[in-house]
Amino acid sequence: MDEFTAPVPKERVKQMDPVVLAFVGDAAYTLYVRRGLALTHGLHTGELNRLATEKVSAHGQSTALEKILPRLTEEEGEIFRRGRNAKKPTKSKNATVGEYVRSTGFEALLGYLYLTGQETRIAELFFSE
Repeated sequence: MDEFTAPVPKERVKQMDPVVLAFVGDAAYTLYVRRGLALTHGLHTGELNRLATEKVSAHGQSTALEKILPRLTEEEGEIFRRGRNAKKPTKSKNATVGEYVRSTGFEALLGYLYLTGQETRIAELFFSE
């Protein structure tokens, strides 16, 4: 495995700014959602983009979060709370403050799991019904 795809030690990732984890988590979630839509729908890119935007928006992430919150481990809950409570450099234009802070926690958790190589856990939490 090369340095780009190798899991990062948990200790190092836990020391990262939660907004940076959210930055990574946002990109990873977008890629996972787009991949899933591309593989399961025979739609044109305009419609795929509309569906992806609904899922990756602060509102969509906040809604998805409600389904996974009860299933988080203590460690995952801590990462989520750090992201939720972090001071953000920007404000959302299209979401409530509550949705925005929850979505940042959602993204921080995904960023943490992604960087630490926990692909199976990502699938369990974010992409199973």
